[in-house]
Amino acid sequence: MITHNCPLCNSNATQFCDKPKHLFYKCTNCAGIFRPKHTFLSAEEEKQHYEEHNNDVFDERYQAFVSPIVEAILYDFSPEAKGLDFGSGTGPVIAKMLTDKDFQVQNYDLFFANEPSLLKQKYDYVSCCEVMEHFHHPHQEFELLKRLLLPNGKLYCKTEVFNKQKPFENWYYKDDFTHVFIYQLKTLEWIKSEFSFSNLIIKEKLIVFEN
Repeated sequence: MITHNCPLCNSNATQFCDKPKHLFYKCTNCAGIFRPKHTFLSAEEEKQHYEEHNNDVFDERYQAFVSPIVEAILYDFSPEAKGLDFGSGTGPVIAKMLTDKDFQVQNYDLFFANEPSLLKQKYDYVSCCEVMEHFHHPHQEFELLKRLLLPNGKLYCKTEVFNKQKPFENWYYKDDFTHVFIYQLKTLEWIKSEFSFSNLIIKEKLIVFEN
C-alpha cells in the first residue's frame, strides 16, 4: 500500500479517497485529510481559479458569508486593535466591513496582496476565511499564523470541517482542486496542542484559536 507523510504532523497517512481526479490520504495521527503533492495545481492555475471567484466586497451574500468572523472581531476587540486578514483574496471584504467600523486591518494574500513586510509584524487578531484548506504546507503556515499574534491575540478561521456529514467521496467540499488539506475536529485539537494555543473554540461557522 502506498503511504504519504502528513504535511501537518509528518506522520504516516493511508489512502482515504480514490475517486477520479480526487485522490486523498488521511493521517493516522492528526486525522488531517490531504491531496498528495503531485496532484496540486500549478501556481498559475491556482491563481486563475481564484480570479474566477469574482468576489465583490459590496455583495451582501459575500458579506453574510464572512460575517461570523467579522461579528466575532467586533465583539472581542475595539477599533484600536491591530488586525490582519490573511489570505484576503481578490475581494477583501473582511477588511472593508471592519474598516467601515473604524477598525485597523491590513490585507495579505500570496497572489493578490503579497506584501511580505506585513508578515514581520504582530497583530491583536488575524482572520483566515476559507484559506486554511488551501495550505500546501499547513505546519509552516500555522507556525506563521501563531507567530503573527500578540499575547492574548486571536486567530479567526472559517473552513468546512469534515465531521462525517456524508461519505467523504460524496462531499462537495473536496471537489475544489485547490482544497488540498481538509480538517477534522481531531486535527484542530492537534493544532491547538502543537502550537500551544491557550484555547480552541469550534462553532458551526467559526473556529477561533486563542493565543
